[in-house]
Amino acid sequence: MNMTHYMELLAVNQPWNLLIFMAVPVILAETVAVTELYLLYTRRYHGAVRTLNRTASIVVGLYFIGVFAYLVPNVVVPLTSDGGWRGPIDVVAVVAYLAGVIPLAGIAALDLGLIGRGLKDDHARMGLHAAFVGLFLIVAHIAMIAGMTDPTLAGGVMPQQPSHGHEMH
Repeated sequence: MNMTHYMELLAVNQPWNLLIFMAVPVILAETVAVTELYLLYTRRYHGAVRTLNRTASIVVGLYFIGVFAYLVPNVVVPLTSDGGWRGPIDVVAVVAYLAGVIPLAGIAALDLGLIGRGLKDDHARMGLHAAFVGLFLIVAHIAMIAGMTDPTLAGGVMPQQPSHGHEMH
């Protein structure tokens, strides 16, 4: 099967890469999303649910900054400098995945008090928080859809033999 580097990352080194690069960030982000709905509906911005939401937000933001910091120099830079991309679908999948750092770092920064201090109240802060969560869901789903697509469908070329040193693992 022809795979994007995104899918290859999740498929190799089972189950570790799947856990590190997919399960941990997605479970944390889904925890944030679900608790966010509760908080926005009830407007109870204090208590256990908000504590869970805030903790998951900070952890996923910092965690994904680490994922980004690892993958860019170890995978993206070598693939780009050596022409190892498997076409536009491959690039979209990886870039969309890595773009998740923007909203995830945003929610962490918001909950750490690094941004959003000028917002008028808790509800306004949670509105911005929800916007970051929504943006993450968009880029994550673009990454998943592109990542599961055969990269040759958009003119991508698969290597005849395994690439050397550029596997996403």
